[in-house]
Amino acid sequence: MQEAPSDPLPSPLQDDLFGDLPPPQTSASARPRSRMRAADPGSADDAPATAADPDEAVPGAPPKRRRAGIQPQPPDDEQRALAAALSPRIWLGTSSWSYPGWQGIVWEGRHGESNLSRNGLGAYAAQPLQRAVSIDRGFYQSLTASQYERYAQQVPEDFRFTVKAPSVVTDAQVRGEDGRGRQTNTAFLDPRLAIQEFIEPALEGLAGRIGALVFQLSPLPLAMLDRMPEQLDRLHAMLAALPSLRDAAPEGVVAVEVRDPEWLTPDFVAVLKDTGARYCLGLHPKLPTIEDQLPLLRAMWPGPLVCRWNLNRLHGPFGYEDAEKKYGEYAEMMDPDPGTRAVLAKVIRATADAGQAAYVTISNHAEGSAPLSLRALARRIVEG
Repeated sequence: MQEAPSDPLPSPLQDDLFGDLPPPQTSASARPRSRMRAADPGSADDAPATAADPDEAVPGAPPKRRRAGIQPQPPDDEQRALAAALSPRIWLGTSSWSYPGWQGIVWEGRHGESNLSRNGLGAYAAQPLQRAVSIDRGFYQSLTASQYERYAQQVPEDFRFTVKAPSVVTDAQVRGEDGRGRQTNTAFLDPRLAIQEFIEPALEGLAGRIGALVFQLSPLPLAMLDRMPEQLDRLHAMLAALPSLRDAAPEGVVAVEVRDPEWLTPDFVAVLKDTGARYCLGLHPKLPTIEDQLPLLRAMWPGPLVCRWNLNRLHGPFGYEDAEKKYGEYAEMMDPDPGTRAVLAKVIRATADAGQAAYVTISNHAEGSAPLSLRALARRIVEG
């Protein structure tokens, strides 16, 4: 796997990752917590719910009376303690939330995927550690302001959303149902579409609950990889045209996630810094390890951290389907990755200690069960 060129980028220090950190800041907006498939254009977690499946009863179990609607699984004492110990600048969440296998982890009882997709977010957000979530379905079809608003109404004010931009803007190819590129996408990184189909409806619907609006750039065809200066110019033009998030979402950021290591150069850093965008740390086998991406984070410092932990490296760069088959209903952590978790926890802690926001979401395909990965990560952040 090709690694990002790191010569012109400063290396991180062993002790604090980011060199001399600015002194911790007290943010007026840091509020205490008030509540308890394809050739990788995106992620298998990104697929929208389709079947209108009703809630299912556990086979053979006697009828059980339960409260109406989807209720959160009562958190244990450890989760409450971890949530109280975490910095309010840290927002941890999962990639989407519509998984029946999270029964007994996130919600009580058995619920169908479509029901969870429509009505499960409130129960999800009632878990004390789950202060964020990634809305990935918009990658496949642009969402409206009213759809975003419905999500915002289900969560507390201090909850934050990471949202993926639609593929019509972020994929250089128009793909068939098998995920293969069929033709060139003439709307790739089009500023007008980016604003109209993504930024404006997200701002209108989510407003202050925006954490990060992420442009995840799908793998480029070889011909475009051979002309990276052109792609950087195109990215710069789009980012420079975007409206500021400051008025509607003071803590929100625009971030760019990539799938090709060819992007990870000093010129890429210069584009992001010049336009005020952030690098989305993508933990995916298509990219260098988290340790090898730290020089890029150092070059972007200071600023908020945006991270999406997408896929365990043991599955390889095209391993979403293998991970999906292995992990089943995502009810247990099957492939722990303590090395990645330890480095990520240190980066998150350093970011928050310097008064910057950290928006981190985890896929089921990172270790087998995103909520359990989130709890293990929180434990590592707190315990050091």
